[in-house]
Amino acid sequence: MSLDLAFDDAQQAIVDGIAQFCRDRCPDDVVKQATGKFPAELWRELAELGVLALVTPEGDGGAMEMVAALEALGAAVFPGPLPATFFATQVLPEPDRVAVAKGDAVVSVGVPPLMPWAPAAHLFLAVERGGVWQGSPRGEIEPVETLGGEPWGRLELEREADLGPADRARVIYEIALAAYLAAAGRRLVDDTAEHARTRKQFGRAIGEFQAVAHPLADCSIQLGGAATLARAAAFRFDEAGEGARATAAAARLAAARASVATARIGHQLFGAIGITLEGPVFHVSRRIRQLVSQPPGEGEARDVLLADFGL
Repeated sequence: MSLDLAFDDAQQAIVDGIAQFCRDRCPDDVVKQATGKFPAELWRELAELGVLALVTPEGDGGAMEMVAALEALGAAVFPGPLPATFFATQVLPEPDRVAVAKGDAVVSVGVPPLMPWAPAAHLFLAVERGGVWQGSPRGEIEPVETLGGEPWGRLELEREADLGPADRARVIYEIALAAYLAAAGRRLVDDTAEHARTRKQFGRAIGEFQAVAHPLADCSIQLGGAATLARAAAFRFDEAGEGARATAAAARLAAARASVATARIGHQLFGAIGITLEGPVFHVSRRIRQLVSQPPGEGEARDVLLADFGL
């Protein structure tokens, strides 16, 4: 049986509305300036649009609507702990969940002692295999700079409350991460293709050479497959059907592989300008690499797939 994974009118309106929001409020220069900081004003504005409340009892929309939003946000390389926030809203008790969905509280999800977005966070969730627990910092948080530009922190986390199994939250997390990565990778393909159409060597646009065009085409195909898997996982999640967990894991792994490959090819074709902070694409590729390394790690996703196949 085939799945119709095209967005309906309401979901497409989410894509179009958030894409316009990002053009107005989060152009490339804003993304670059946000490096090393939490984008507090942008985050509140995104919450006011109802994006952070998706897939919650307080929100209007399920996993497919979340994917629609993240495809637009990924294309704009919108900063902030997006997948982690959707993870948190699936496990937090109601008061904290509502605060996160409204943008009033920022969450750090990871594996202590090194936690993403910790210097800006109000709530801390530690992920273990099979579960998640909430804690509070004991002492000061030591800021840590990352190559990807996100503000992380080193801290000792005091355990406060077990939040139980996190299977549902992991599925949502991996769908969100896959949708964002696939869209960011597609953005990088488009930017690199435009560069290849205008950059000339030996009197010809470099995009005319097979050694340039074919790797970009391969990346585009792989990213398209990852985006399709993210939508399929979201559809199965919303329909409470079987296979959502394995499909989400496959989407995450496919998007990570395809987006990192795209970052590598993009840097090769842009040359030195592709890895300068002020350049046209480094803010995209560094965000991709940062997100691929986010906890919960890829190992858990592989375990899910192996279990699904009975291996």
